[in-house]
Amino acid sequence: MVSIDRRAFVRTAGTAIGAVAASHLLNPEARAETNAETNAETNEMIYRTLGRTGERVSAIGMGGWHIGKPELSEQDAMQLTRQAIDRGITFLDNSWDYNEGVSELRMGKVLADGYRNKVFLMTKIDGRTKAAAAQQIDESLLRLRTDRVDLMQFHEVIHLEDPDRIFAEGGAMEAMIEAQKAGKLRFIGFTGHKDPYVHLRMLDLARARNFHFDTVQMPLNVMDAHFRSFTHEVLPVLIGEGIAPLGMKCFGDHYILASNTVTPIEALHYCLNLPSAVQITGIDSQHILDQAFEAVRTFKPLSQAEVAALLDRTKTAALAGLYERYKTTAQFDGTSRSPQFLG
Repeated sequence: MVSIDRRAFVRTAGTAIGAVAASHLLNPEARAETNAETNAETNEMIYRTLGRTGERVSAIGMGGWHIGKPELSEQDAMQLTRQAIDRGITFLDNSWDYNEGVSELRMGKVLADGYRNKVFLMTKIDGRTKAAAAQQIDESLLRLRTDRVDLMQFHEVIHLEDPDRIFAEGGAMEAMIEAQKAGKLRFIGFTGHKDPYVHLRMLDLARARNFHFDTVQMPLNVMDAHFRSFTHEVLPVLIGEGIAPLGMKCFGDHYILASNTVTPIEALHYCLNLPSAVQITGIDSQHILDQAFEAVRTFKPLSQAEVAALLDRTKTAALAGLYERYKTTAQFDGTSRSPQFLG
């Protein structure tokens, strides 16, 4: 492992990367050019390019955890997901461990009758050993009723040792690459929500091994900019290396909205304004689905002054991480509660 202060690395990674990141966060024209946004005339969605893959995907992705919630019936979950696809959402998120597999099982049913060909399908695995990862990959494909996903990601890279375990001899990366060669998946990425330092270590180990991730998923929202910021520390590196950023936790579950500093539409507009390929959001009701499409319909690139005003409004509430509980508590750490998932 390269020995380097990762905070210092971000500050000195090159004026070009820093300038690109700053311009995309605050300059609407530069941001739109890199995202290569398009609005299809026949629906309500914006489409962007997924990093170096060249794939075109919806700027809003449908979160997989919510469709498997026990309080949401299977029929309602399937109806909402198919409606989302019919209205233009193409990026579907999921994970091997969501709701003990129920989320993938329901999505597998959704993808019948030709819907699989309409979407860019992503799921995640928790395994850190080759054996655990290989088993989970196959189980996910079985539940999803497909022989291939478009994107498979290492889930919850939140501990400092996670990158070492994944890249170790006999580690999960070996299973992932073998699955890719076998045609079970097209692209490889990783996710995490705890600390940008862990993401940077993962990228550092990949770089040292000449491995290039296709995507990286992380919290991007109006409060992240103020506290353990993935926006400031990880996003510039991804842009510089052509890795597609996937945003999540726009509302921080519900906690960011509970701060009464922004409205849901404002929060979504801020996320859509970032140079990410997709903003993944949980959708578990007709109201929330309509809200996501309303945010897309009304979105216009934010000016520098508009971004600054949103960040100024959320700064005080954000400084201690009170509303980003996935960073400051174990509440969202599924693999910490179930370490057997790691193998």
